[in-house]
Amino acid sequence: MTAFARKKKLWISLSVILTAVIALTAAVALYLGDYYRADLDALEAFVPAAPVISEEWKDGTLITRPEGRDPIAGLIFYPGGKVEHTAYTPLMEALASEGILCVLVEMPFRLAVLDMNAAEGIPEAFPEVEHWYMGGHSLGGSMAASYLSSHTEDFDGLILLGSYSTADLSGTELSVLSVYGSEDGVLNREKYAEYRPNLPEGFTETVIEGGNHAFFGAYGEQDGDGTATVTPAEQVRETVAAILSMLEVSP
Repeated sequence: MTAFARKKKLWISLSVILTAVIALTAAVALYLGDYYRADLDALEAFVPAAPVISEEWKDGTLITRPEGRDPIAGLIFYPGGKVEHTAYTPLMEALASEGILCVLVEMPFRLAVLDMNAAEGIPEAFPEVEHWYMGGHSLGGSMAASYLSSHTEDFDGLILLGSYSTADLSGTELSVLSVYGSEDGVLNREKYAEYRPNLPEGFTETVIEGGNHAFFGAYGEQDGDGTATVTPAEQVRETVAAILSMLEVSP
């Protein structure tokens, strides 16, 4: 092979590699840029049952706390995959109105898998809160469970919304609540059943009749989801009631 032919072959190879890199970069950018945005009208329409205070803390994390009273518990919440974290503001405000300090974490590119350890140091920042829980929706719930598996001594329990735990928590004394909607078309029921034994014996399971996957947040319809027969506000209300019933503290 002549020197010219070798150079030509090299340039062709480099061109193919460069084209592949550009295509991959574009595909990743497209994937990360396509996400479920918070429904601003729904956020503005929601009014918590009691006054709450919401503020941005750091790195986009939102703190929502009850106004005029000490919190009875704290919840660190991981949002669902490719969902804008502010879409869970109604749920956080509803919980805060019942006395729970809620820490709603903003994830890199809206994917909790990219920062599973986001909860690190949060309980220590709020020493006035004695009881802490991890929670999350969908992918966020699974990542919250994975983080919790290595920090069981720091938390009282776990709250899974349309989610399951791939981490084995069966040998712990954690209080665990699993909530999903009867019309949820996104939750993989086979995986849910497969990983069910990972939860402690006696965990609480609540099925919201007529609820779906997306209505835990306020971000509209989700691809592949079932049609809910309850309103988003009703699903949030039932979710809050289930969470309050499993807390090991009293308002």
